Amino acid sequence: MTQHADVVVVGGGQSGLAAGYHLRRLGVDFVVLDAQSSPGGAWQHTWDSLHLFSPAAYSSLPGRLMPPQPGETYPDAQHVVDYLADYEKRYELPVQRGVQVQGVHRDGRFLRVETDTGTWHARTVVSATGSWSRPFLPAVPGSADFRGRQLHTVAYRSPRGFAGQRVIVVGGGNSGAQIAADLALAGVELTWVTQREPRFLADDIDGRVLFDVATARRRALDEGRTDTGGVASLGDIVAVPPVRAARDAGLLTARPMFTHLTPTGVAWADRTRAEADAIIWCTGFRPALSHLAPLGLRGTRGHIPTTGTRATGEPRLHLLGYGDWTGPASATLIGVGRTARDAARQLAAPPADGAL
Repeated sequence: MTQHADVVVVGGGQSGLAAGYHLRRLGVDFVVLDAQSSPGGAWQHTWDSLHLFSPAAYSSLPGRLMPPQPGETYPDAQHVVDYLADYEKRYELPVQRGVQVQGVHRDGRFLRVETDTGTWHARTVVSATGSWSRPFLPAVPGSADFRGRQLHTVAYRSPRGFAGQRVIVVGGGNSGAQIAADLALAGVELTWVTQREPRFLADDIDGRVLFDVATARRRALDEGRTDTGGVASLGDIVAVPPVRAARDAGLLTARPMFTHLTPTGVAWADRTRAEADAIIWCTGFRPALSHLAPLGLRGTRGHIPTTGTRATGEPRLHLLGYGDWTGPASATLIGVGRTARDAARQLAAPPADGAL
């Protein structure tokens, strides 16, 4: 069966909901297709101790402030899940769950969205699938030889599964630092490995400041002024309370990247070794864009070239929430609202050819 909508939004996490909020306000006919069985996007699948970088009021989607979480300055992931579920319900957003989008195709003046439950024809498509479903694992010599356990950030939940073990955490970003701190504060024997010396942001910097800095950089670039460097100029790791505690206790001393894995651990170029029962790869993600492969738009680093959120090679497609290349801080709760608003306004404009 083929169904029709002016706009099909692929992904029902924070970016898809922000798009839906603005599309509803503008009176656009749309549907949100989400592969998850319940609300909350990727926040449903994070590690137990994860908290936001910012207070609730600075972590909100458009139209609805996130309420504070009692006893917490920085809300935890479950609070975010509850907020997103309430947001979806409050604005009666037409989310269809458990729908896996398999491909988006050109079909005359429409885009054809093929799913495991049927086909949709749309005037335009918003891709808002994020990156959590596409973890990146680097190719490191000896990976197949290691006899211990290897897992990515997406599979880590808590230190409980690593009691009495020797664990190597790889990655110098926020995930690596937070998971390393989580393990170290629980007494797990930890080796933290980073590609370069860890760069901690000043202790008083949180998500509020990062959003302002990212926005100022985008404004400077748009106006042809000197690149401010943005968030990257400040550092790589937000010093959230657990990271600060572990760092100040001397538990977050990083070693440089090893050259290869051994059957029982890792080794460096100087022939020093570290034994390990488990390696946790906190090595980031790539945009989850396989459903757009039929359009043939992929550019460098897996990104699709865009002007704002609109794909330059297919103007009927918008990409929302994948990072600064789709809007400053657009992969954050507070940052996605502005680009979602701008995209929705373009999507609400009547098509030049009168389609749909």
